[in-house]
Amino acid sequence: MRSPHAESLAKVFSKLMTSEQGLTSAEAQARRRVYGLNRLPTQEAPSFLRIFARQFLNPLIYVLLAAGAIALALDDLSDALFIGLILIVNAIVGSIQEFGAEKSARALQSLARTKCLCVRDSQEIEIDAEDLVPGDLVRLESGRKVPADLRLVALPRADSHLAQAVSKFELHIDESLLTGESLPVQKNAHQLFDESTALGDRLNMAYAGSVVTKGRADAIVVATGLQTQLGHIAHSLKHEASAPPPLVLRMQKLTQKISWSLVIVCLAMAAILLTRGQTWLDVLMFSVALAVSAIPEGLPVALTVALSVASRRMAKRNVIVRRLHAVEALGSCTMIATDKTGTLTVNQLSITEVRALDRTPVKLEGSGDLRPEPLEPKLDALRELILTGALCNEAQLKSQDGEKGREWIGHGDAVDLAFLVLAHKLPEPCETSAFQLLASVPFEAENQFAATLHEREQAQRISVKGALEKVLAMCGSARSPSGPQILTDAMRAQIIQSLADPLAESGHRVLALASKILPARHSTNEDLRSHLNELCFEGVVGMMDPLRPEAKEALRACREAGIQVAMVTGDHPKTAMAIARQLGLAHEDAECVTGQALRNSATPAELIRQGRVFARVEPTQKLQIVQHLLRDGHFVAVTGDGANDAPALKAANVGIAMGKSGTDLAKETAGLILTDDRFASIVAGIEEGRVAYANIRKVVYLLISTGAAEIIMFFYAIWAKTPLPLTAAQLLWLNLVTNGIQDAALAFEPKEGDELRRPPRSPQEPMFDRIMLERIALSALVMGLVSSLFFEMQLHMGTSVESARNLTLLLMVLFENFMIGNCRSETRSALKISPFSNRFLILGTLGAQLLHIAALYTPGLRDLLQVEPVTLAQWGELLGYAVSVVIVIEIHKYWRSSRRTSPAPSVINT
Repeated sequence: MRSPHAESLAKVFSKLMTSEQGLTSAEAQARRRVYGLNRLPTQEAPSFLRIFARQFLNPLIYVLLAAGAIALALDDLSDALFIGLILIVNAIVGSIQEFGAEKSARALQSLARTKCLCVRDSQEIEIDAEDLVPGDLVRLESGRKVPADLRLVALPRADSHLAQAVSKFELHIDESLLTGESLPVQKNAHQLFDESTALGDRLNMAYAGSVVTKGRADAIVVATGLQTQLGHIAHSLKHEASAPPPLVLRMQKLTQKISWSLVIVCLAMAAILLTRGQTWLDVLMFSVALAVSAIPEGLPVALTVALSVASRRMAKRNVIVRRLHAVEALGSCTMIATDKTGTLTVNQLSITEVRALDRTPVKLEGSGDLRPEPLEPKLDALRELILTGALCNEAQLKSQDGEKGREWIGHGDAVDLAFLVLAHKLPEPCETSAFQLLASVPFEAENQFAATLHEREQAQRISVKGALEKVLAMCGSARSPSGPQILTDAMRAQIIQSLADPLAESGHRVLALASKILPARHSTNEDLRSHLNELCFEGVVGMMDPLRPEAKEALRACREAGIQVAMVTGDHPKTAMAIARQLGLAHEDAECVTGQALRNSATPAELIRQGRVFARVEPTQKLQIVQHLLRDGHFVAVTGDGANDAPALKAANVGIAMGKSGTDLAKETAGLILTDDRFASIVAGIEEGRVAYANIRKVVYLLISTGAAEIIMFFYAIWAKTPLPLTAAQLLWLNLVTNGIQDAALAFEPKEGDELRRPPRSPQEPMFDRIMLERIALSALVMGLVSSLFFEMQLHMGTSVESARNLTLLLMVLFENFMIGNCRSETRSALKISPFSNRFLILGTLGAQLLHIAALYTPGLRDLLQVEPVTLAQWGELLGYAVSVVIVIEIHKYWRSSRRTSPAPSVINT
């Protein structure tokens, strides 16, 4: 079957087996059994148990499970118990966070059921929209949501004004959440279109999810549920895989490196031990101890805590996190592909400039809301123009006291509302209530103007607004500061060139206004139409969907942070480029790529690579753009609020939906939701994401350097032919308890202040960059060699192995305490960072030391760890050894800073 927009109405009726009287209830019930309910399948909320099980799908968890299995096979229950405990704690922390975020996201979704007017059994009734079937006849009214995909019809019914509304093109539908077009679309029931016509240009169709803003019409249901355009988008999400988050990729690489390194080390150790006559059982026991040393057991918990902390910080900055990995993914992004309507703009028309003959243009702050503040005194000279726009008007605007003070509420067409807001910006408002409406000519697309006739104090006034060419042709004079002037051809050209063209070129929608005073003897529409000549031209206004106030600054912050931004919209190229120029996002027309150009290009990848503004694109093309950006090596964040954004939201590394204006489909697909719809909140989220990743690096540095030090101690003992300086239980105590408390505290580190002045990390950058490797090597060598030499010295002094291990274990705990200071910044000296900026770190460090001291005196635990109390003198001596790691790292930081090398990774160039 050809698309309904390309078929005649007779063929549409025939193929759907329906009539102008609609369906009977029996026919509708039969069709419902075939087509199902008119609704999209909702995504079932995951249970807590399912979220809990999902926490174990982590490469690092697999390594820990393997180590635990080996320990269990060797009947080493204490080691297996420690590993199992850490896995359960990690899963519980992650599950609580994700479950809470999921509940927050669900709370944002609308629970209201959509109703619609439908003709059944030749009677008009109101039914649930989900009960509609193909072939149903429905009635559209202003303010109602379009319940399914519809073909508009013009039927000769008893209330023939319905057919007249469509035949005269008075039906306006807001399709912004589907196409991205910011202005309501004027529909045409009679015109046919080619099969290839873009979605936003099919004027004889109305699509599910859009909203009627003006007029009434009849329509025939041609598709329901998953067969609608909205349904196609929802269905495509099931088959599109999400790009893996950056943190997952980096952790996979980290796990692979740890695993392969562990295999190599174990093989080397086995060869050494076997050549010395050790049994295979001894080799396996040593392997478990080595695995415990090498694997950062505390990393899963610390990682979860770091992301949970960041998600709570984001929530305070109006960003709800639905998936923990999305926190760091946002901080890693190198490209933001953002929608225009409702994201960069406010999705509300405003008059931003007023121009009249021989007067200085008045530029206005277009906030996009209905607040007329601030008042603009310069408008007083244009009072007649503004009065014309306020009289030729069908909207209503009023103020009332609300919870947050005075609130403005409007009803009606967006253009009419913009003129009422303009009228309220006058220092002395227009007294429109004193005028009585006598007749009107409503706006019709074929005429391109609207007109009204009002009476006041025995005088009548005609007010006209519309397209400049139409209105100017009705005028015989033009208002100027010196009074009305006769319009000559030269003046008409001057009006077009000096008043209208600059507005049109900057992406404004231009409307002209004119008026005429008559004696009080006319009262009909025919009288009004007969006098639409010799009008006085008042001037023009430029209308735009204005930028969000914070959008320009937010994009500047993105550029400063090294993040590229691309606008992807279904709007007109001129409008999109005008917004892009205001934002500083693009300047040349060559930077704008249209959906048609993408469709016809043999090399779309090159177009996408060069484009910064993508206009008139359809949902599948948005997805295509994101996929090409991913293939180019970008970490992509996609923002949007409409159903048309959902496939791209899912395909990206991280999707960001608007919480206020966003559709349920967009919210369910995204990993992050902005509760205030402000683009600036994305920048705040990027900053928190970068802080989270920096804190994860600090945790990794602490854990890997400690683990590497333990491996050095292990191999030093083999080389020196001494007993192992620490037992498996003592290693677990170090890695899971004393170190575990401190690395979790590192996750609470505040921002350093320059996160948004650093370029984003390259997608190819590993977790272990050069500075990380240098610091780990230095720290591990100092801790490992000092501890090994101390242990060997104690043995040479006649100290028992158990007592030497007791002192060495305490020395390693002290090393961990001092390492915390080294980890707090990769560039700044630990001595320059206030210890009170992170109270959790103070508590964690003291807690780790006090916990270990308590273990020295606790029966049972003391026996398990084979430890005993130490004297204050011994503790002081060990403190002196432990401070060596701070001295070495401070020297390294100073040396690096003196060479003017930066630890920040390079940004990819595309």
